[in-house]
Amino acid sequence: MLLILLVWGKRPAQAADLTYTQPMQNVTQSLTGDGITSNAYFVREDYWEVHQAKFVLHYQVSQLADRQSSDITVLLNGVKFSSFRPQNTAGLQTQTIDIPLRLLQGSNNLQLMGQVLNTVDGKTQWVQTPANWLTVYPESNVNFTYALKAPDKTIRSFYAHFSGLDTISNGLSGIAVPAAPRNAELTAATYALAGYTRVMTNEQDQVPIAPFGTANLAKRSYQVVVARADRLPAALKDKISAADLQKGAVIRTVYQDNHDYLVVTARTDALLIKAARFAANQELMTQTKAATKIVTHTTRTFSSSLQDHNGHYPLTTTVTQLTGADHQAAAYFVQLPMDQTNTAGSQVRLRLRYAQNLDFDRSLVTVYINNTPIGSQRLTKAEANGTNITLAVPANLAVGSAISVRVAFDLALPGSTASNNDQTPWAAIDPASEIFVRTKPLTDQLFSNYPSMFLQNDQFNQIALVRPTKMTDADFSTLTNIINLLGNFAKRNTGSVAYYTGKPAANVLANHNVIAFGTPRANAYIRSLQPQLYFQFNKNLTGFISNEKLSIESGYGRRLGTAQLLRSPVNKNNTVLVVTGATPQMAYLGSTQINFQKNIVNHKGDLIAVDTDNQVYDYRFKQQASPVAKKSPVKRLLKRSSLVIFLAVAGVMLIISVVVVAFLLRKYGHRQGKGGEQK
Repeated sequence: MLLILLVWGKRPAQAADLTYTQPMQNVTQSLTGDGITSNAYFVREDYWEVHQAKFVLHYQVSQLADRQSSDITVLLNGVKFSSFRPQNTAGLQTQTIDIPLRLLQGSNNLQLMGQVLNTVDGKTQWVQTPANWLTVYPESNVNFTYALKAPDKTIRSFYAHFSGLDTISNGLSGIAVPAAPRNAELTAATYALAGYTRVMTNEQDQVPIAPFGTANLAKRSYQVVVARADRLPAALKDKISAADLQKGAVIRTVYQDNHDYLVVTARTDALLIKAARFAANQELMTQTKAATKIVTHTTRTFSSSLQDHNGHYPLTTTVTQLTGADHQAAAYFVQLPMDQTNTAGSQVRLRLRYAQNLDFDRSLVTVYINNTPIGSQRLTKAEANGTNITLAVPANLAVGSAISVRVAFDLALPGSTASNNDQTPWAAIDPASEIFVRTKPLTDQLFSNYPSMFLQNDQFNQIALVRPTKMTDADFSTLTNIINLLGNFAKRNTGSVAYYTGKPAANVLANHNVIAFGTPRANAYIRSLQPQLYFQFNKNLTGFISNEKLSIESGYGRRLGTAQLLRSPVNKNNTVLVVTGATPQMAYLGSTQINFQKNIVNHKGDLIAVDTDNQVYDYRFKQQASPVAKKSPVKRLLKRSSLVIFLAVAGVMLIISVVVVAFLLRKYGHRQGKGGEQK
């Protein structure tokens, strides 16, 4: 029996049923109108053998709603499968609905449609008012009961399991490196980890980097092992063919001791990093059916499908159909590069179709950006079969890294006083619809802009990571926190990351954005930055001392961890992030606010401090958030246009004066000369 279990691909599916609860959204959604439409999305992993799926809806409906007339219909991937009426109670309600398994796909669109009709003076009110509302809460979820299909020997099967929602949520994935990793091995591990975090949808879970065989990895069933061939664990070294290593870097799946490993190895640093870039490429990993992949210097590993959109972002890939009279809306989310912000010239471009039997004096479409209306346009009968609408996005409208585009229709029927169960009024948003975002670089060196200063065009922007020479478990946890958020925003695997111990060379500091972590005793570069730190250490480097923002008692200074965004002392246009404290554990505390998006959005300054009681401080020390490049004397002169005009006029007048004086001198001097001759 043991031999059967050890044969790859012959392990049976896990007998006991597992459960996984997937949140539908992370914000509260309020819908207004007697006709409501709401969209949400969830994923079913391919390696799940689903036995049961339930939709658990947490919602609240207007207390004025007529429970006998109001109704909600649930659709999955466009197919209606359940309807219900709100309970005859006020406050938060919960509705649990079985999902037909035959309707499940890999990616799923769950839609709520219905009508909220109010009762006024005992009579049902069919006219839309602000009292027609339904609120859907983020606790709404889809709960799966399933059996786990064991991975087969292919690389793509390992990738699916390793990056699966339930695998990561249950803490079963990890990146393993040697106990004393070399800089090239950490660089390769960083590319690999970033490749996984960029496709993760779990907002509160991480994949750690840790030494092979340590407690942090012991219970993690799926591990990517990154190491030079001569530094692989003995148990895995003999699984890698010497002949394969002769050809190039090797990526190979290995099942051993109830663990699934993906070994990423090579004889040279350059090939190891190249193989890690392959492992960080979602497209390549999901396409690889073999158990072993050889990566050479000529292998193309760059991400191909996540390239720049040149400012064009489609709102939908399929037709969005809205049905029913009165107010109907569809919402779309667009992700922008983190290092860009909206500027003049951005537009929402819609391609629409709609019914011809509307009251066109009262029917219109309105577009909202992040809940701010940017414009409306009346619908016309002549353009019902297809029209293009373009609305400008105000240049002063801050959009951040994600834009919510809501397209709302008011579909009025002539003399409409009936409920909108009638399917006649409709509108459709075609896939040609898009938002065009004209952007400009965002250079603020504040945590409100983090981590964009370390990214350019969705990739790592010349990052130098300065680490302690000997890394503790806490140092690895700090590194995991740093890379987790960076990887979320790095949509490509073509950027540049390099690790250093000690103080990097001057040319490295001049041309790189730097992230330094650890204690000043273990990291010489942090020690050299002591005069530039906003929170500085005492002479013995055993704790922080008081500063202009916070009085710090000596014992308290030993219980603080910080993340500090500095301007590079070598190149003011570059940024230095220092994550530090008196001990590795305190440095780790400083990293706990820069690990997830939900944490970093709470910080606006350039220093974050966290103590052992989880009290968090957020301070700003820089007066000028954006680095100001030193202008040449000519540029400074041109900047002062009034002075330029004055000097230009003065110069012209001076030239005219000189010409006039010269002319007069010549004229009168010539006459005097003639007069002298006559005498």
